[in-house]
Amino acid sequence: MRGLLLLLTVVTGVVDAVSILALGRVFVANMTGNVVFAAFAVVGAPGFSLTASLFALAGFLVGAYGGGLLIARSGRDRGTLLRAGAAVEFGFAAVALIIAATSGDPGVTHGTLDSLGRGGAFGAAVTDAVAALLATAMGVQNAAARKLAVPDLTTTVLTMTLTGLGTDLRAVFARGAHGAAGVSARAALGRRLLAVATMIVGAAAGASLDLHVSPVSALALAAALLAAVAVGAAIAARRPAPWRVPPPQAKP
Repeated sequence: MRGLLLLLTVVTGVVDAVSILALGRVFVANMTGNVVFAAFAVVGAPGFSLTASLFALAGFLVGAYGGGLLIARSGRDRGTLLRAGAAVEFGFAAVALIIAATSGDPGVTHGTLDSLGRGGAFGAAVTDAVAALLATAMGVQNAAARKLAVPDLTTTVLTMTLTGLGTDLRAVFARGAHGAAGVSARAALGRRLLAVATMIVGAAAGASLDLHVSPVSALALAAALLAAVAVGAAIAARRPAPWRVPPPQAKP
């Protein structure tokens, strides 16, 4: 399951690269940043799209609500939840890709750097629709990842991961290389570094495709990765495994 969640983290980097670089500086996975961008647009800061930000916020809420429904239907089986969430998320990303690819806008065949002189990557309607669909997918992903509760793999937000990273560094140096506590701290440090690295890889790949090839190619990469996660989750959900049962919650 960890490998699939890391792939979802890569997807987050890819789609946020597309949304920020090609959709009017809007976040589709990180709603904290999106709220800030919406505020910038309200006061007239250039380069920010208020409508895209609002569509993304609405889409994310719809996706999170849908993720809640999937959680209720999956019961306690984390394999079923991961399979359903990945499939639904792929569906929204695929629709976003189809809308963008058939729009006829510059973002279909030109990188963002080249599209600047062509009036932007996409028209307003396509921008808003793609932002809403990608944010809906990310809402589903965020809800599912929250329920799966795998340490350090939220897949969309790294704030707490980076906070823990700083704590882990202190723990590793304070405890040295000996003892169970030191081993645990090093393992947590490795997990968090891996989560940050996968997000960076996804963002770099998405930005490179967006800038130099086309935003549609970056969306295609995101859809392909989600398809891989959906297939992997479907295969994993067929086999009984301890990870499919959530760990018991600690009593207050």
